Amino acid sequence: MKYQLVLQFPADSIADYDELIEIEDLLTEELDGRAKVDGHDFGSGEMNIFIFADDPNKIFETVKPLLQTRANFEKLIAAYRETEGEQYLTIWPENSQKPFSLS
Repeated sequence: MKYQLVLQFPADSIADYDELIEIEDLLTEELDGRAKVDGHDFGSGEMNIFIFADDPNKIFETVKPLLQTRANFEKLIAAYRETEGEQYLTIWPENSQKPFSLS
């Protein structure tokens, strides 16, 4: 797949980690082969879910309704890059001017 989509939430507790695993499982079920949920990381005050996709915008729009049901949706940052690239493009929140980074 051509792109890596990252869903990033703030995190600092075991409850956040449990939420991460639950979201990851829901995304895997929802995407069902249209994209590949490729794991997560947790630490430094954030948690990230990695998804490989050919069309990251379309995949994000597909999973956004599911994410909107989660308590921490309002703090979500979504960004993607070419699989072989290094520069991320933030797609959520819309019109974000904050540069995206992984800790």
